[in-house]
Amino acid sequence: MKRFALIGAGGYIAPRHLKAIQDTGNVLVAALDKNDSVGILDSYSTDADFFTEFERFDRHLEKLRHEGRGVDYVSICSPNYLHDAHVRFAMRIGADAICEKPLVLNPWNVTALADTEQELGRRISTILQLRLHPSIVDLKARVDAMDKDKVFDIDLAYITSRGHWYQVSWKGDVSKSGGIATNIGVHFFDMLCWIFGAVKRNVVHVHERVRAGGLLELERARVRWFLSLDRADLPVAPEPGKPMTYRSITLEGEEIEFSTGFTDLHTESYRLILDGKGFTLDDVLPSIQVVSDIRQADPVGLEGDYHPMLGGKP
Repeated sequence: MKRFALIGAGGYIAPRHLKAIQDTGNVLVAALDKNDSVGILDSYSTDADFFTEFERFDRHLEKLRHEGRGVDYVSICSPNYLHDAHVRFAMRIGADAICEKPLVLNPWNVTALADTEQELGRRISTILQLRLHPSIVDLKARVDAMDKDKVFDIDLAYITSRGHWYQVSWKGDVSKSGGIATNIGVHFFDMLCWIFGAVKRNVVHVHERVRAGGLLELERARVRWFLSLDRADLPVAPEPGKPMTYRSITLEGEEIEFSTGFTDLHTESYRLILDGKGFTLDDVLPSIQVVSDIRQADPVGLEGDYHPMLGGKP
């Protein structure tokens, strides 16, 4: 049984990590969040120590370490801009790090973490859950079996409606979240690079606070992509009681269905990590480079080959 600490217990994604810790037969011994509305912890552990101040959390875990009861892993679900520091903290206290996406905001941060990982002899794993989705795994197998010179035409659209709170929170601050392409798009870009190869050209047509789109040319694909937080961009009205979310990937005009099947992907990720087969810094670097380049690019506007939803077309 491995011992876990968790940073960011009050966040949206934390329950998936808590479930993964429990489902893999391990135990949560300590958790941190600046907010104290974390009753969700009781569903997974009533024995875990909880802290709202990082300094006390740090001191507690150091004390456990000196007593020979240190944690084996620190799961990191904090805001994006804190990931780098929290990953370093995990390694400093002698634990391996399991970090939510995006691992960091900039590619040079990945390089620096690799140096620290080697120096301290610890391991950093990140959650790239789409690589484990059955539909995406099947798609990669199909592509790998086809002519290696084939270049596919792909349209990717992801619309996930968010209220006014979003822009007020850290997620609406580009310096903290990395912007829309990083915050909601990085796992899609990871999946695309994993299946279709390295980036050859990265064109950004539109990059606004709530919507962005561009053309990503990969070794084996030309991807027109569109991301939005605006409910008005939904192509169909959401059903009552259903999430206001739309995901679509078409390959050569064929829709790839992957709207469901996400429930246990974090648990599967943890199983791989615990087995020494988690996704590494080398795995995560390409997608971090993509979103960093998008953030730095000057949008060219609606010219050339852009995603039809950028122009308001279905």
